[in-house]
Amino acid sequence: LSHVYSVPQLKQSCTKVLGDWLTMENVVDVLQLARMCDAPNLYLKCMKLVANHFKAVEKTEGWKFLQDHDPWLELEILHFMDEAESRRKRSRKLREEQSLYLQLSEAMECLEHICTEGCTSVGPYDMEPTEKKGPCSKFSTCQGLQLLIKHFATCKKRVNGGCLRCKRMWQLLRLHSSICEHHDCCRVPLCR
Repeated sequence: LSHVYSVPQLKQSCTKVLGDWLTMENVVDVLQLARMCDAPNLYLKCMKLVANHFKAVEKTEGWKFLQDHDPWLELEILHFMDEAESRRKRSRKLREEQSLYLQLSEAMECLEHICTEGCTSVGPYDMEPTEKKGPCSKFSTCQGLQLLIKHFATCKKRVNGGCLRCKRMWQLLRLHSSICEHHDCCRVPLCR
C-alpha cells in the first residue's frame, strides 16, 4: 500500500523490514514483490541471496511456483547469477594480473639495484661483490635474480636457445631496456 499510495518513508521502512526478514523460504516471494513495487535495494538483496544460496532456494515451493508461473523472472535470476560469476572471474583475473605486474616491477627494481649497487653475491662489473654486505629489503627476489644472473653468465645451452632460465633472463633484460629512460648511463647489461 505504501507503494500504491506513494508514501516514500513508509515504503522505505517496509522494504528495510522485509530485507531483514529474508529467508530461503520467502526470498522468491519477496523478490516478486520487490519487482512489482519498484524497490531496487530489496530486489538486489533478494537476488544476491538467491545467487549465493541457489541450491537451497531451488528446493523451495516459491521457486517451483516461479518456474511454473513467471519464466521471465527465472531467466532474470539465472542471468544475474551468470553475470555475478563473470564478475568474479574478471576480478580474479585482474588480481592475478596486478600480482604479476607487482612481481615484474620488483624484479626490475632488484635488477637495477644489483647492477648499480650490488647485493650479497652479485654486483656491477667494475666492483667486487662483498660477502659482508647485508641482505637488502627485497632479499628473496634479489637472491633469485642473483642466482639467475650467475646461471646466465655460465650457461652453455643458451647459445642454442635451449635454456628456459636463460630465456627468462633475456625477457627481464628486454623488459628493462624497454622501460629504461637512462640508456646512456644505465649500468644494467645490454640496456642500450
